[in-house]
Order: sequence, then structure tokens, then C-alpha cells
Amino acid sequence: MSIRAKYEAELDKVFVKLVDMCHETQLSIEKSISALKNRDKALAREVMSEDAHIDAMERDIEQDCLKILLMEHPFAGDFRDVSAALKMITDLERIADQAADISELSLQFGDNNYIKEPEHIEIMSKLVIGMVRDSVASYINRDLETAMGLDKRDDRVDALFEEVKHDLVNLIRENSDNADQAILFMMIAKYLERIGDHAVNIGEWTEYSVTGKHHPG
Repeated sequence: MSIRAKYEAELDKVFVKLVDMCHETQLSIEKSISALKNRDKALAREVMSEDAHIDAMERDIEQDCLKILLMEHPFAGDFRDVSAALKMITDLERIADQAADISELSLQFGDNNYIKEPEHIEIMSKLVIGMVRDSVASYINRDLETAMGLDKRDDRVDALFEEVKHDLVNLIRENSDNADQAILFMMIAKYLERIGDHAVNIGEWTEYSVTGKHHPG
């Protein structure tokens, strides 16, 4: 097998593992929000324990990428592909950490009734899950249009965060006893907003991989 063919085979392995890591990360977000919505403490703990598995996936892909970089003189485009993948797995790992953090926060509500149903948070979660999925797909498919469109989608997530914040501030003004839960909901919304930011980062690394230009937001 030629060096070139070996390189492409190794990069294909990275692509497959990256898609798997993305899928596991999406599941973590979905489960964390389901645990919050349904008051499912066992599911929340499951998300927290599964975070170690995603950490291991990151290390595995990192090793594969470094192995590729140690091959004989990769072309500039090859180097960008692998460098982008290394950056992306860091973002995916942080997203999984934030899903685990959301689950940890959901346990802090205890058995008390919610001061409000987390509708906006559910909408935010669906938006960011779609963004994470599409950001990784844009890299695999070298789809610049999707990658560069993530920034605009993130604006919607940011707007929803502001709505959540506004609602929660009003609930605290109505009754100061709402403050503890309001802070927990605010932190959960903030983690989702950060997940959207990480998806945008992945889109920016896709742009770098394809064009050689990196324009951080």
C-alpha cells in the first residue's frame, strides 16, 4: 500500500470515529434534557457516568490523528484535515462535559415542583443538537455552506437564552423563593448556549480544513 493510500485509509478511520463520537455527544445532550424534563434521576446519573466513555473516544481519535501526522511529510491539505479533526474532538468532548453538567444540575432540583416548565430550554436543546450534528457532517462532506451557516443558527440559540433569562428574572421579581430554581435553569440554558458556540467552532474548523482560512467568531 502506498503512503498516500495508507494516509487516506487512516483518515477514513478518523472520520468514522468522529461520526461515532458526534452521535454519542448528541445522545448525551438528548438524555440530559430528557432527564430534566421527566425528573429522571437515573438517566441524569447515566449521562454523568457515560462522560468518561466520550473522554476515551477523544483520546482514541487523538492518537489516530497523531499517527497520521507522523507519516512521511503530509501535504498542506492533509495537515489541515487532521489539525481540524484534533480541534473538533476537543469541542465535542467539551459539549459532552456540558451535557453531564446539565444532568448534575437537574439533580439539584430534588423533588420540588418546577417554577416553570422548561419549554424554551427544550427548544434550545433541539437547535443545538441539530447544529452539532450538522457541524461534524459539514467537515466529513466538506460542506462549506452548512459550516458557514451555523453562525446564523447560533443567533437563534442566543436569542432563546435571552428569553429564558428574561422569564426567569421576572419569576424572581414575582417571588424571591423562585431564585434557587431560576439560577439552576439559567445555568442549564447557559450550558446549551455554550454548546451552540462549540458547534460554530467546529464549523469554523471545517472552513479551515477546506480553505486554509480560519475566521473565529
